[in-house]
Amino acid sequence: MLAKVRIWDIPGGIHPEEHKHESTQHGLEPMPLPKQLILPLLQHIGARAEPVVNIGDRVLKGQLLAEASGLVSCPLHAPTSGTVTAIGPAPYPHASGLEEWAITLDTDGLDEWTELQPATDYSALEATTLLDMIRNAGVSGLGGAGFPTAAKLKARPEQKLHTLIINGTECEPYITADDTAMRYKAAEIVAGIEILMHILHPEQVLIGIEDNKPEAIAAMRAAVGDKPMQVIEFPTKYPSGGEKQLIQILTGMEVPSGGLPADIGMVCQNIGTLIAIHDAVLLGQPLIKRITTLTGAALQHPTNVEALIGTPIRDMLNFAGLQPEQLYRLVMGGPMMGFTLQSLDAPIVKTSNCLLAGTQAELPPPPPAQACIRCGLCSEACPAELLPQQLHWFALGKDYEQLKRQHLFDCIECGACSYVCPSSIPLVQYYRAAKADIRAQDLQQHKADHSKQRFEQRQERLQREAEQKEADRQARAEKAVRLKAAKEAEAAKAPEDAPATGNAEPDVARMEAKKPSGLTPEQKQLKIAAATAQMALKKAQKQLAANPDNTDLQAQIPELEQACEQTQRAYDQGMGEAAVESAPAPASAATDDTKRLKIEAAMLKASLRKAEKTAGDTPTDEQQAEIAKLREELAAAEARLPNDAKPTASAGSNQAEPETKAKKPVDPVTQQLKTDMAMAKAAFKKAERAVQADPDSAEAQVALSDAKQALDIAAKAFAEHMTSKERA
Repeated sequence: MLAKVRIWDIPGGIHPEEHKHESTQHGLEPMPLPKQLILPLLQHIGARAEPVVNIGDRVLKGQLLAEASGLVSCPLHAPTSGTVTAIGPAPYPHASGLEEWAITLDTDGLDEWTELQPATDYSALEATTLLDMIRNAGVSGLGGAGFPTAAKLKARPEQKLHTLIINGTECEPYITADDTAMRYKAAEIVAGIEILMHILHPEQVLIGIEDNKPEAIAAMRAAVGDKPMQVIEFPTKYPSGGEKQLIQILTGMEVPSGGLPADIGMVCQNIGTLIAIHDAVLLGQPLIKRITTLTGAALQHPTNVEALIGTPIRDMLNFAGLQPEQLYRLVMGGPMMGFTLQSLDAPIVKTSNCLLAGTQAELPPPPPAQACIRCGLCSEACPAELLPQQLHWFALGKDYEQLKRQHLFDCIECGACSYVCPSSIPLVQYYRAAKADIRAQDLQQHKADHSKQRFEQRQERLQREAEQKEADRQARAEKAVRLKAAKEAEAAKAPEDAPATGNAEPDVARMEAKKPSGLTPEQKQLKIAAATAQMALKKAQKQLAANPDNTDLQAQIPELEQACEQTQRAYDQGMGEAAVESAPAPASAATDDTKRLKIEAAMLKASLRKAEKTAGDTPTDEQQAEIAKLREELAAAEARLPNDAKPTASAGSNQAEPETKAKKPVDPVTQQLKTDMAMAKAAFKKAERAVQADPDSAEAQVALSDAKQALDIAAKAFAEHMTSKERA
């Protein structure tokens, strides 16, 4: 025998007219199958579902249409069989009237089910398996904000849930969806409770129902029987259906400010959610339908219907006998916490528990707001024991810090304060706007903190890299010092070891066979020139193999081969002379210098041709600077050649020389100024790219300013030179 539960009271609260009997006279009626369903991808709190079907696909009833895109998200299923005709913005039931992404499904009337996989014996399954079944069925809260049920049931390890509370209160006027469900689906509700008991293992289960629902109370008690759960009847008062208020009524415990029921070991579930859990586990059916109240003086036939998710509101109102000429305001939800709909084309969603079609006499426009008279009625009516008057003033002044201190987010937006206000001040609207502003401000601050953290981490990384580079440099320097000291020690030790052979005369054969340990500066230059010429030849041959029709490359190959041969011969001669001659003849040295200068000139000429070809007809500033620099180096190299070795336009010259010498001579001063200006422009472009890559870098900004100043000076010098040249 279960102990009798004590009933507690909540602070504040009001008693508005109920208007519930109008919609309970016709029982629970099935809604005809509509021709088209609009299925928004966002019917819950959290991330929007992601479509897994395409336009033109035929789907079956219960088939997955969109999958959950996060932990706090819900999948979406087809309420009936048909064809997907659109995926995109569509009418959406929201106070803003804005559209939302949705899947449009044209029904085929066959109502053909997909293959279902119900649990034959859920008591043999683990809690995680049942939670996955509930999550995959797309079950979310059907009586509140639509929080995904599986995420709500999955408590943290430190939270031991000891009490399961079933919310059958439905305290808001006009709404009777849960009342009707308890009357006609009590067995399914109790089965859903038993599934939750198997998952949570609570110590007690409390079913709270207001005393204005005697038929529902009787049906639930009959379905519960001797099962370990209690149906508790308590006095009617609005808003006793709030989650925190119901917990206080049934247990006397209060959820801490800013906390959740799980923080005190409790979890609440709605009547409609329990039916969806029953269907998901025992029948294998996803959440594709719900019970919705159709009421209001503008309807001839107010009732409760079991409708498919996505049914257009216009079809539902027409089923209930809508009188368009009498419709003044259409509200989704109740008159206290609901919102006005802007379009009849929007569909019902998982959280649509009521459609209130009111006349002007039933839902008159609010009177103009007057000044606050400080009567204090709002404070007396507040079930959260807040100070609505203070919250109003702070919201007007946008004093968000004070609003947080006054626990603005504990407000459940029940509307009790606005209902009793003699000045007709829309207090709840002020609170909603202030909450939205605070959330936006917190999000902006979070982004700023994240950006600051990333910047600081980058600075630390750059500092670590700089320190590592400095450490590596010092290590290399120390290693070089050690190697140098070792070589000097070996060099000093070698003369001391030489007399130890016992022969005063040097071993000529051994000395001649021994290779020199190092190269002279001239030999190093010859070796570098030979290697460079060979590399250029190989690169040109590789390019010619890839482009056999390139005439320029064909003309360069013989010249590069000749340069390669000359450099290699010069290097071989230099190495041979070093082995047999201690002091080469002056004539031979002059010949080698001439060869080396010719090789340098040939290599520069090849590089110049390649740069000109790469630049094409429209060279960039950097390419112009590079070409000018190569021309200067080529002219300097040719100037160092002896007069008898300077290139001429004879028949023995290569094919590219006449074309080069045919060019109009350029004033060296003009060429130099033009080169300076091109190089300054290239430096300015480089500084600009550095600023674009890192706009916050002070060094980059200074470099850009210096480059701009250098470019202006170079351009001014070039312009002045050209002006003076024209005058001359």
